[in-house]
Amino acid sequence: MKGLLLGLAVTAALLVANAAFMGVFGAALAMPPYLLQVICLAGINITLAVSLNLINGFTGQFSLGHAGFMAIGAYASAFFTVTFGDRIRAVLAMLPPFAQDGAVLLIALTIGAVLAAIAGFFVGVPSLRLRGDYLAIVTLGFGEIIRVIILNIPAVGGATGFTDAIPITNFFWIFAMAIMTIVIVRNIAVSTFGRALTAVRADEIASEAMGVDTTRYKVLAFVISAALAGVAGGLSGQLFANPLNPQNLNFVKSIEVIVMIVLGGIGSITGAVFGATTLTILPEALRTFDQQFPGLRMVLYALLLILLMIFRPQGLFGRRELDWSWLRLPSRRPAVNGGAR
Repeated sequence: MKGLLLGLAVTAALLVANAAFMGVFGAALAMPPYLLQVICLAGINITLAVSLNLINGFTGQFSLGHAGFMAIGAYASAFFTVTFGDRIRAVLAMLPPFAQDGAVLLIALTIGAVLAAIAGFFVGVPSLRLRGDYLAIVTLGFGEIIRVIILNIPAVGGATGFTDAIPITNFFWIFAMAIMTIVIVRNIAVSTFGRALTAVRADEIASEAMGVDTTRYKVLAFVISAALAGVAGGLSGQLFANPLNPQNLNFVKSIEVIVMIVLGGIGSITGAVFGATTLTILPEALRTFDQQFPGLRMVLYALLLILLMIFRPQGLFGRRELDWSWLRLPSRRPAVNGGAR
């Protein structure tokens, strides 16, 4: 009951915050659509990169299945919005249109996150007993299985894409979810759970010898990361009027997210944010080169990444962080000696 009330309170707070944000900054967001689209994509990529960092960075595993979790979230959220969105809006007819869309989006994102988390659990339990390249191969295969399954589901458009998807995502929801992801991963990193993940990354055999249930911790990290990837997929699937296409959610997308966290520094939340932002904006900033020299943009993009890996293989930030302490949630543990200092 408390969880339900907390969820309703958070939902109401987000809807009020959305109204306040759009009322204050709505005019400022009246920028060229292309620029706004790039900024929104950067926000979605921040959610993806920070969530993948929980597996590849803090836990020390190597997953190539993030695009599969993103696809589950994208299609599940978009299908729910198209199928049940009007019914929910009818129930909430007393609210303004933006609040109706916000409520529909939050429910859709929750469904996408839950389904992605379930998929993460079922792929994590059998596969996370593996390590290194073997785990990468299994998660890569999982992502491709999800894509092929979507290709053969007529209800979501199959190979032609889901053309009925409704673009109800906006700037506020994208960056609200990005901040939420950073808060979740940051608080995990400084918790007992996070220290167990760090121990697994440092030496899995020694962690098992000390009584750490490494498989359990890895599966939990995998489930949380998959759920957050499902949220990013739900935002992406309802951002554009273009149809959702499974071809855009193949293993190449997973590799793009891995490159983002490698650029910033594996195990660094700050690095993941920086890498996601940079690798979203940089290809677009280099697009002007294509006008005079077709194809040069991607050559320069690849060359910059190669030089980075040669001269800074640990990433730009390494494992260093900015001060994220203001994002830490208050501890429930009682103060020592009755709170005396």
